[in-house]
Amino acid sequence: MIISRGSFVTCVLALALSSGVSGWGAMKAWADDVRHRILCADSSKGRIAIIGEAGQTEWEKKIGPLHDLHLLSNGNVLMQTSWTELVEVKPSTNEIVWQYNSAKQNGNAGKKVEVHAFQRLENGLTMIAESGPCRIIEVDAEGKIQHALPLKVTKPHPHRDTRLVRKLASGNYLVCHEGDGLVREYAADGSTIWEYAVPLFDKSPAGGHGVEAWGNQCYCALRLASGNTLISTGNGHGIIEVTPDKQIVWHVKQDDLPGIQLAWVTTLQVLPSGNIVLGNCHAGEKNPQVIEITRDKQVVWKFHDFDRFGDAFTNTQVLSINGASLVSRAGSER
Repeated sequence: MIISRGSFVTCVLALALSSGVSGWGAMKAWADDVRHRILCADSSKGRIAIIGEAGQTEWEKKIGPLHDLHLLSNGNVLMQTSWTELVEVKPSTNEIVWQYNSAKQNGNAGKKVEVHAFQRLENGLTMIAESGPCRIIEVDAEGKIQHALPLKVTKPHPHRDTRLVRKLASGNYLVCHEGDGLVREYAADGSTIWEYAVPLFDKSPAGGHGVEAWGNQCYCALRLASGNTLISTGNGHGIIEVTPDKQIVWHVKQDDLPGIQLAWVTTLQVLPSGNIVLGNCHAGEKNPQVIEITRDKQVVWKFHDFDRFGDAFTNTQVLSINGASLVSRAGSER
């Protein structure tokens, strides 16, 4: 089920007072009424679903492994059914209206390849990051490559070359290189514009996926309107915000959120309020799988459901907040 917690105090009191209601009781009532509609997926239960604001399953489909997803402007879901097959699905009928298989198309037959990121672009092309072949391609509706660029990795591996990749409004690509522990911004020709090595903060790497692990295997990076880059540090159990000159100006650590322990931090989404929604994967049944926090690290909302979903809850997209539809720009807001 969805659990909403009103543990923040900034902004809420102002809203309560402006509506003519005063006092802590009014503020708490407003905060406890935060509701989100989400698109989410969990590989351990093999399920992708749209969960309504009241907690009901509006749509679901069986999947294999998955590391990216999008609700498109036409209402369809762009998703993956395996590490190599991408599909666009019409939820009302479950009809597959587009598909692409990176293991079979455009020179990849017989190669080790996995896809961990993709994006439908404004021009109708689909961007696909291919780990193994170590490239980004943009394909048309027929699957023909219209643009391609090589990626650079020092520890090549088809499962870890990349995690999330987003094409920015500038035309550049912001890439999380999980295996290298590095975020790199590429120009369209493949040249490096900017890069940042995610720090280990003077700790030794520790294996595993849960709260006991430690590393810098970054999952998501967003380029904020300020020019700073927001990074989920994967098994670094947190989020960092980094300036263009590589200074950390904000850091959410594993035990910073009251009553919650972070494990493998995955997707990030910046809401219109400035709050941040983060994915908390592999954290165990005691911890929520998705959390919304304020900039002062107060928890606004949590999703905690180990009935329909499990501990490999990798990806989330918030679709609406209290009945208001939400459109988030890829690369800067999600």
